[in-house]
Amino acid sequence: MAKLKTVEELKKIRQAAIDKLELRSTAESEDKVLVRVGMATCGIASGARTTMKAIMDEVAKLGLTNVSVTQTGCMGYCAQEPVVEVVSNSMPSVLYGKVDEKRGREIVNEHIKNGRLLQNAIINKSFENLE
Repeated sequence: MAKLKTVEELKKIRQAAIDKLELRSTAESEDKVLVRVGMATCGIASGARTTMKAIMDEVAKLGLTNVSVTQTGCMGYCAQEPVVEVVSNSMPSVLYGKVDEKRGREIVNEHIKNGRLLQNAIINKSFENLE
């Protein structure tokens, strides 16, 4: 790693780290969308780390400030790993299966940004969180 030459460089690195941590914080407001990536052993072995990084990258790239990305343990769908859950107040809670990097970015763009479910990737859907 190159040495820092100015305080401004350090401030930029600090802000980038804060921004990244905010993506992984828990949902606090009503309009917040929570994305959970299954990171149990089977999920990690199936590529969940790459999936999570892609989702976080796409959220940051689009500047979506109402999205919180976090990891969770086993969701019970080992044959469908990597598994991603999307929870929001305005749509059903959805579990997506076999989410690779490309599908993760598609979830951010279609489901979270545009409000369209990816019907061909859903493994479970709940309407409990709707008012």
